Amino acid sequence: MFAVEVRDHIMIAHSFRGAVFGPAQALHGATFVIDAAFMAETLDANGIVIDIGRAHEALKAALAPLNYCNLDSLPDFKSTNTTTEFLTKHIYDRLADAAREGKLGRAGRELKAIRVTLSESHVARAWYEAALW
Repeated sequence: MFAVEVRDHIMIAHSFRGAVFGPAQALHGATFVIDAAFMAETLDANGIVIDIGRAHEALKAALAPLNYCNLDSLPDFKSTNTTTEFLTKHIYDRLADAAREGKLGRAGRELKAIRVTLSESHVARAWYEAALW
């Protein structure tokens, strides 16, 4: 399997509901580093998985509505614990839409899967990976 991975980051604020979260139940900030890996079984006629520039732009577009926001105040996240795990799937869904629509410089059907990894610190991260089809 071949893969191309791009990276960006966001700064957010949020809080969690539930005793399991301890002090994180209070409003707090986080800076996440996000890695998005796009996978294909073969390279295209140009010898690439996808266009790296378009992949980076797709990642930036997926992250823009979250960056510098209090996630608790976004209607899409009402009553949702915006955990690192939850956010990986949220970002995956936006990137998958871009891939399926052929916005990454290659026919979407030629891509196999996407993995989104969110690093919440230098010692902890979560990821979500799924097939596109």
